[in-house]
Amino acid sequence: MSTPKKILFYILLVISAFLVFFPVLYAFMISFMSGGEILQGKFFPKSIHFDNYIKVFDRLPLMNYLINSFIVSFGVMLGQLVVCSLAAYAFVFIPFKGREFIFFLFISTMMIPWEATMIPNFFTIQKLDWMNTYQGLTVPFFALAFGTFLLRQHFKTIPKELHEAAEVAGLGKFAFFWRVILPVSKTSLVTLGAYGFLTTWNMYLWPLLVTSTDQVRTVQIGLKQLQSQEVATEWGVVMAGVIVVIIPTLLLLFAGQKQLQKGLTQGALK
Repeated sequence: MSTPKKILFYILLVISAFLVFFPVLYAFMISFMSGGEILQGKFFPKSIHFDNYIKVFDRLPLMNYLINSFIVSFGVMLGQLVVCSLAAYAFVFIPFKGREFIFFLFISTMMIPWEATMIPNFFTIQKLDWMNTYQGLTVPFFALAFGTFLLRQHFKTIPKELHEAAEVAGLGKFAFFWRVILPVSKTSLVTLGAYGFLTTWNMYLWPLLVTSTDQVRTVQIGLKQLQSQEVATEWGVVMAGVIVVIIPTLLLLFAGQKQLQKGLTQGALK
């Protein structure tokens, strides 16, 4: 690529990045503004003060919501890693009758929208008396067809000779999975973990359905409460809450961007 084209390419990238990131940047600026500055339509705050951040923690149990979101997101992430990696291992390294048919049947569940399974899952959680519990918020999301497909595609690239050598060396199936498969699949595992954590962190409808108390509710419900309560006209407070909530996801996204991109590319190509 010639130098003028490269310069034009980078200029377009910078403009695109600014347009995509503008809502977050504007929310960050509003979080430091008073009500009068917001009504005047200013972009930059007159001064940097943290009154809105103090108010948001005073008016809502936001720290409790953040801890709940961390517990739920981390629990779903671990559950998906365990269930999907074991399922992918079985679909690749354990021969059994109808394996391919069962795999494609399992993968076909990706075409079923989550909303169609929400009501049966809700009644199941209710029957198990898991309302207002962490297991009710996490267990229904452990089995993920996309995660199984992603890891299976990576496991299929591992040479069969390695499996045969492990059997000759006397390694059992679980030992081979734990000591050989998992260490060489770190990229795909990190990708699936980041995907599961971010997806769960941004979830709103399911926590709203299965929780009715602040003890286990997550930050997304807290943000909705913040917007609908008496502070609805104080957009500086609302945006301060939004910034607090999205900071963990932005940090995770920036830290794991390369691994996430690499893992998704591997799953798409192999």
